[in-house]
Amino acid sequence: MSQKINSFSGGGYIEFDTGNFDDWCVFVTKPDGERFAPTDVHYFSRMQKLGSKYGSQKIYDDFVVIFNRTSKNTDPLVFKLISTLCEYYKNDSREIEIWFNVLYAGMIAEENKQFAILKKRIKRLGMHQILIDNLEPEFAANFSKGKKWRDLDKLMKSKGF
Repeated sequence: MSQKINSFSGGGYIEFDTGNFDDWCVFVTKPDGERFAPTDVHYFSRMQKLGSKYGSQKIYDDFVVIFNRTSKNTDPLVFKLISTLCEYYKNDSREIEIWFNVLYAGMIAEENKQFAILKKRIKRLGMHQILIDNLEPEFAANFSKGKKWRDLDKLMKSKGF
């Protein structure tokens, strides 16, 4: 069952709904009504491109602010914080608002996934890989597949999270 969690300042909204694996699939509905479930490759690609425009470290640091406030539940104050952070990005503020909302919702989904050990840290690894390590979005999106959680945990700890 669909659960709308936030509306975007430029129209449209984000929600959780049933996906292929669980009830924590993130969907975006654009102002024109088009609805889609963004993939990691999609938003990693856009965030990396925006990082080349505004500074990868700046976008990563703003992401970490959101990461640090993410729990199992949505928090209206975090959505408000996202809107405030996005004001910096001027002409791209609406797009970055969408992707930060998607990342926030994705981290909430990870926190709620049954049997997930690494939880929201898996999204941070991807963001670190595309923004700090400058790896390809496709590589980062698929990096953890088939790897043991202990190896990923060790890698994350070596990067400070």
